[in-house]
Amino acid sequence: MKELIEYIARSLVDFPENVEVNHKVSGGKVNLELQVAKEDMGRVIGKSGKVANSIRILLRVAAASEGKQVNLDVIEPR
Repeated sequence: MKELIEYIARSLVDFPENVEVNHKVSGGKVNLELQVAKEDMGRVIGKSGKVANSIRILLRVAAASEGKQVNLDVIEPR
């Protein structure tokens, strides 16, 4: 799952070297945190969050095929 998010995010942004994906496991659920450069936040989120929601849908479909539950959070850049 982590590799899928990294691939999609790097394809969207202007600064692919700043893409970071961290994962946390709690119970049977996996929480992925996506962090990109400040300049790329708009590209990853999209208008009204449509791009981010589309990424979440792709992630959930991939996770369901493996029998897992996954959530994606887009984190503010440092």
